[in-house]
Amino acid sequence: MEFVDLSREIFHRTQTHPSHPPVVMTVWGDHSEKKVAGNTTFTSKALYFSMSDHAGTHVDAPVHFDPRPDALSVEQMPLEKFYTSAICLDLSHVPLKHAITVKEMEAALAASGQEIRKGDTVLIWMATNERLLGKPGYVHDFPGLALESVHWLADRGIGMFGVEAISPAPEGELNFQAHMACAERGITHMECLANLDKLIGRGRFTFIGFPLKIRGGTASPIRAVAMFP
Repeated sequence: MEFVDLSREIFHRTQTHPSHPPVVMTVWGDHSEKKVAGNTTFTSKALYFSMSDHAGTHVDAPVHFDPRPDALSVEQMPLEKFYTSAICLDLSHVPLKHAITVKEMEAALAASGQEIRKGDTVLIWMATNERLLGKPGYVHDFPGLALESVHWLADRGIGMFGVEAISPAPEGELNFQAHMACAERGITHMECLANLDKLIGRGRFTFIGFPLKIRGGTASPIRAVAMFP
């Protein structure tokens, strides 16, 4: 059995969407501080961090973009949505800031030799990290899905889809429309994924990416992995 790690590290000042607070991480205590309990002397180390529930590799909960009172928060989402069959589509050739069309999605699916099944997780490699991570353009210049492509995925019964960028669609109005479409169609998405290039050409795999049990959470960091037999 092989696992491919699809998660980015969380560290001090991890790249985040400009509308969310920064990740702040520091040492709370370290091994230089000796503690005594009875006749035992020991040391321990712990970190302190403060961050948005949308920091790092994360999944958006419906309540993030769906204003209806019954929209689910992250701890209410069914766990089976985070352990699914999955495929990854190669859209690495699209230009930066580009909105991927249905025709392009169909071509990528055909090239993969796979099909989209009901309940699938669909990951989309756009070479965002390779081109932008660590650069100022990471938070502005990423490609993403056109509105019609979000509906195209929903029409095929997916559970959720995932991208490397901080948003599922290009910056601006398209991004808001994509979030609203997810609310309308009852699907969600993951952002800030990594290593999607390692899935291309390998066919179907099992996706695993459970969220933290955050009460009322609008999102949650996940440890996303692809599992191959």
